Amino acid sequence: MNIAIQFAYLIASVLFIIGIKKMNKTKEARTGNQLSALGMLVAILATVVQVEAISLVEILICIVIGSAIGLFISIKVEMTQMPEMVALFNGFGGLASLSVATSDYWLKTQELGQQVGPIIGTSAALSIFIGGLTFTGSIIAFLKLNGKISGKPIMFKGQHLLNLLLLIAAVTAAVVALMNQAEPIYVFALIAVALLLGILTVIPIGGADMPVVISLLNSYSGMAACTTGFVLNNNVLIVSGALVGASGIILTQIMCKAMNRSLTNVLLGGFGQTASETGGDGEEMVVKEVGVEEAAMLFDSATSVIVVPGYGMAVAQAQHVIRELSEQCEKRGIEFRFAIHPVAGRMPGHMNVLLAEANISYDKLIEMEQINDDFSNTDLVFVVGANDVVNPAARSNPKSPIYGMPILNADKARTVIVSKRSMGVGYAGIQNELFGYDNCLMLFGDAKSTITKVVSEMKEM
Repeated sequence: MNIAIQFAYLIASVLFIIGIKKMNKTKEARTGNQLSALGMLVAILATVVQVEAISLVEILICIVIGSAIGLFISIKVEMTQMPEMVALFNGFGGLASLSVATSDYWLKTQELGQQVGPIIGTSAALSIFIGGLTFTGSIIAFLKLNGKISGKPIMFKGQHLLNLLLLIAAVTAAVVALMNQAEPIYVFALIAVALLLGILTVIPIGGADMPVVISLLNSYSGMAACTTGFVLNNNVLIVSGALVGASGIILTQIMCKAMNRSLTNVLLGGFGQTASETGGDGEEMVVKEVGVEEAAMLFDSATSVIVVPGYGMAVAQAQHVIRELSEQCEKRGIEFRFAIHPVAGRMPGHMNVLLAEANISYDKLIEMEQINDDFSNTDLVFVVGANDVVNPAARSNPKSPIYGMPILNADKARTVIVSKRSMGVGYAGIQNELFGYDNCLMLFGDAKSTITKVVSEMKEM
């Protein structure tokens, strides 16, 4: 029986690895997700058959309740809310690790009166600490993205010193707890410090850096699960946790590189601390507005078009009407492509998913590094809801908080049309210098509505 269980865990681990590998490519991402889900099902079934403390009926009831909640959330949540939902799921993962490690440690040391060894004890302490920090940190990230609390950094004097002292207190509590396993108060102290530290490490981070934080917290949740696997002596939990932890760190590094930021810089203070600064030299920006009819004429006369999608496109749910726009352009022999910034839409892959949902061919979704040199030879760039990722201040204004961040070279095209509801700032909280450029035209209004009108105008031409 034990051999069969271990073999099932091996199969699950292999499915996890293959699934994550396939998620690296847009065309194979759906298959990768399905394989990972299958691996999780195998792991759950292999674990369930070993449980003796509770009945199968009780387990099935919990599975049904959890599945119902997950199904409800998946149906209710919009794609625009996906980043904040990822943050929330990270938090629940951390809470699960904290709860399991604490309960197992309590069972062995308090109920059974046993002494746990240094490896199990250290693993339990790490699981509790990382899980607690991940839980409250993720909740703060969720609330910031959800708008329940301000996305601006919350700073106070001596904040970093306080965090350092709390970290020292956590290590001390963990060591004392292992030395005095009969006294549970030290474990509770560790939990309290971890929960508080999670809040204090995320509140000073600005909204523009929140995607990086979410990715990092995702890695934390994986590491917490991995250490919990050592506590439970569960191989598949160790493997899956390590995979999530490693992939989360890799994604965090990719996002930091895409934003030209160091992880230390993100954690010690985000864009929001200088969000009040404006682009350029502070002079009032003069913008030129374009109407629907003129925009349609510009599309009709172009030979090449690049669309830069952003979070605003997701909010307006404009991806389907953009597909109609692409069809109208392609009927006229116009080259029509999409430029995807690594962190567009707040989370990597967000725009790819939305555009694929509208049946837009994968080969038209071009990564920044592959398309940036083409902007200077492009007749028309259509920016839909993107802001910071096309802000020339990242190249030209050393005082800008996004200076040095790799951006899409939309401003180098012959003509740029920007679809926005208003002149509101982007997620970094700064003005976009592009809007005042001579070759930039502003198409104000709801993206879905205005693009629909543009498509209608083109059909009548």
